[in-house]
Amino acid sequence: MNTPVSGTPLLLLRLEGFVLLVAAVVAYQLIGGSWLRFALLLLVPDIGLAGYVANPRVGAAAYNALHTYMAPAALAVLGLSGVVTGVWPLCLIWIAHIGMDRALGLGLKFATAFGHTHLGTVGRAAPTR
Repeated sequence: MNTPVSGTPLLLLRLEGFVLLVAAVVAYQLIGGSWLRFALLLLVPDIGLAGYVANPRVGAAAYNALHTYMAPAALAVLGLSGVVTGVWPLCLIWIAHIGMDRALGLGLKFATAFGHTHLGTVGRAAPTR
């Protein structure tokens, strides 16, 4: 397995996620977003987990594609340029989701196994014999 980050860098990455979660929620409130929409869409990026049905490599790729800030940032640029309208609530919900995951220690996935992330191992450790 690849070595995840630890110590102070791990703490800073988790705090950064929390700050982005709070900022996205505050911005969502300021734009007058629907809290029902927020609740309904908050976990949508986790659809990437379905890739694990195929195998860990596909699962990690699908999950990571939906759990980096690149996609919501690209969507925001499309919104700013006028190519797509009404995307701000979606961008903020997406950013809030990613921030929430990072704050909880759920990082980007390695292709080795579902629980192997850049922020550490998620879930119970395999039993030792």
